[in-house]
This record gives sequence, structure tokens and C-alpha cells, in this order.
Amino acid sequence: MSNLNRPKRGYTVLQNKLIRDERLSWKARGIFTYLWSQSADWNFYVTEVVNHATDGKDSLLSGLRELEKYGYLTRQRLRDDQGQLRGAEWNINDNPAESLPIEENPQEVKPPLRTTNNKNYQQQEVPTKEEAHSTASAAPLPWRQVVDYLNEKAGKHYRHTDANKRLIEPRLKEGFSLDDCKRVIDNKVSSWSNDPRMSEYLRPKTLFQASKFDGYLNETVPAREEHDGYGGVNF
Repeated sequence: MSNLNRPKRGYTVLQNKLIRDERLSWKARGIFTYLWSQSADWNFYVTEVVNHATDGKDSLLSGLRELEKYGYLTRQRLRDDQGQLRGAEWNINDNPAESLPIEENPQEVKPPLRTTNNKNYQQQEVPTKEEAHSTASAAPLPWRQVVDYLNEKAGKHYRHTDANKRLIEPRLKEGFSLDDCKRVIDNKVSSWSNDPRMSEYLRPKTLFQASKFDGYLNETVPAREEHDGYGGVNF
């Protein structure tokens, strides 16, 4: 029997269940041990951890997937009020109640109940372009609300058709908000609604043109002022 010289300070207490779990590679057990050794308020992110070993990022991600597969690690996506990805919350547990199946593309998952054997970390890194695109695709864009607002303000009766969706959604995907779309509608209703000819152009095809939308958004509309002509608007 070996005589283990255990220090009184500077060591990590870890369940034997993980250490002896033969489903895990030595790599996965080592990654977990490193994470578990950190303080409870430690900010975890992949690009930081990868700097503390020689394996490289692919090896680290592979080990994390092993830990997820058997319930030692769960991740919960964090989003802001606009539904955009803003990091993730990581929960590690050295004594999971049961094994969990791995997901190829983990989305939002419920973290396990917090126990004395659970540690929680928040990932602060900026999401990759692929993650941001995936998140933007998952969150429904409010194009229907834009149609409804146009109908309300301009007295129109446009429907939630695919054609109108194709006109409005590109502006939302470019980063313009629902409030930006409403501002454009307000600006052009103020400018055109009292002119029989120009009021015909209060329609998605005109208002949400890629080449004109930003200009419409930044217009300063005078309050109830008489105009000659049509303000040089070309269609």
C-alpha cells in the first residue's frame, strides 16, 4: 500500500465515482478535475482553459462532450432581452444522479438541481459567428408585428404572407429593430398619408427596400408642413 502524503491545504476533494468511471477517458477525468479545482465564482470559458494544457482546443472540446454525455457537465445558453446569445452557464457535478445522452448541438437545457457537489460557472466569451447565426435563426423575428403596425398606422390591410415576410425579415436580420421598423412607418405615414398619390407607396415593397430603408429611418419629418411636389422621392 502506498503511503500518500496528503497536504492539509491546496488540494481538491472529488468523488471517486468520477475518478473511477471507466466510461470516461483519462483526458475527460483530467479536464473535470481542473474545472472542479477552481473557485465557485470562477469565470469559465473554453479559450481560457485551452491555454492551461498542451492538448489543444479540439481535444478539450472532445473531453467536455464526454463529460456532458455522462451527466458530469450541463450547459445552459444565456440570451439577452433581444434573444441574442450572450455566453453560457456551465454546471459541473462530480456525482450525477444518472447518465444523460449527449446532444450533437446542445441548445438550452435545464441545469440540474444545485447540490453541495455542484459548481456553477458563467461563460463570458463572445459567441462565434456560427453560434450567433444559430441563435438568430432560432429566435423568431417580429415581421408580423411590423405588418400589423403598418396596417394600424396607414389604414392598410396587408396580410402575413410569405411575400411580405421576404420584404421585412432582411432588414431585421441586418440588425434593425422592431422600433426601427415602426419609426420608418411613422416617418412615411407622416410624409405621405395626406397625399393621394404618395399614400399608395405606404406598402412593404417600398418601405423596406434595402437601398432606402436607412434613409427613411433617419428622416426628420416636419410637423404638419405644406410641401410642394413629392420631396424628390424616386421609385
